[in-house]
Amino acid sequence: MSHPARIRIIGELINNAYARGRRAWAARDVAGYQRLAKLQSDAGAELVNLNLDGTQSVAVRTEEMLEFLPRVIPAIQAATDVPLSFDNPSLEYHRVALRVFDRAKCRGKPLFNSLAASRHHIKESLELIREHDLRCIVMASEIFLPGGGSGQSLDPRQSYETVRRFVDLLVTKGGRTLDDIIVDPGLAPVSADTCGLVNLGLDTMRLCRADPHLRGLHFSVGLSNFAWGTPKAVKARLERAYLALAARAGLDFALANVETNSTPLPDDDPLIALLEEALEAGRPVNGEPLEEAGYRQTDKIMEICAACTKA
Repeated sequence: MSHPARIRIIGELINNAYARGRRAWAARDVAGYQRLAKLQSDAGAELVNLNLDGTQSVAVRTEEMLEFLPRVIPAIQAATDVPLSFDNPSLEYHRVALRVFDRAKCRGKPLFNSLAASRHHIKESLELIREHDLRCIVMASEIFLPGGGSGQSLDPRQSYETVRRFVDLLVTKGGRTLDDIIVDPGLAPVSADTCGLVNLGLDTMRLCRADPHLRGLHFSVGLSNFAWGTPKAVKARLERAYLALAARAGLDFALANVETNSTPLPDDDPLIALLEEALEAGRPVNGEPLEEAGYRQTDKIMEICAACTKA
C-alpha cells in the first residue's frame, strides 16, 4: 500500500458549526476552548483556526466576538503553542485579536484568514499583515471586476489572475514571501456541483504550480465543504479521497477536522480513482452546457455513495 500524501492541517473545530464549539460559545467557556485547541494540536494540527462567527442556527454579533477575544486568546495560548488562524472578514476582529495575542508564546507565524476581492479595507489589511508578520490566506474564488467591485470566478484563468494580483500586493505592500501565502482555490459540495467548481479549484492549483514565479506558494481548502449532503457512512472517506487527489494538483494545507478527515487516503485506494473519474465526467465535451456535464458528475457521485453505503 502506498503512503498517503502529507497535508498540513489547520484545525477547524473552534467553530459554531460544531456542537462543542456552540456549547463553548454559549457558555463563553474558555476551558472548553482550551480543550478544543489542545485536542487539535495534540492530534497534529499545525494551526488552530479561531472562528467565533455565527451560523444559520447561531446568531453572533460582532460586538460579542470583540468582547470575548481578549479572554479566549490568552486562554488558548496557555493550552497550546501552535499558531492561531484568525478567521473573520472584519478587520477590527483581527486588530483586537492581534492586540492580545502573545507572539512569544507561539512557535510559528499566526495566520490572517483571509483576503478576498470582496473584502473591504484591503490596504489596511496589508498594513496589519506587515506590522504583525503574519501568514495570509488568499481567496482565489473571487475576482476583481474591471470597473471595480468583485465577482465569482468561473474560470481557472480568472482565479489564477486573482492569485497573481494578491501575491504582488502581499509581496510589495505586505512584506510577505511566497512561503507566507496560502491560496484557497475554493471547494464546492461535490454532490451538488453542477457548475464545475471542484474542477475549477483543482485547475487553479495546477495553473499556479506551473508558474515558476509562484513557486513556493501554498494551497488550502475548507475540506468539510466537499462532501456536504452525502451519506454519513461515506462522507469522511470522500473528503480523504479528495485530499489525495488534490495533493497531486498542489494542495498542501487543509482546514479540516483532525478527528475524521485530515489524512488523505493511500494513493492506491480505489475510491480516489472513482472520484477522479466522476470529476472528469463533469467536464463539458463537444460544446455541451456546463450544467449537463455537472449533472453527469453528480450522478456518478451518487453512484459512489450508493456503492460505499452498501459495502
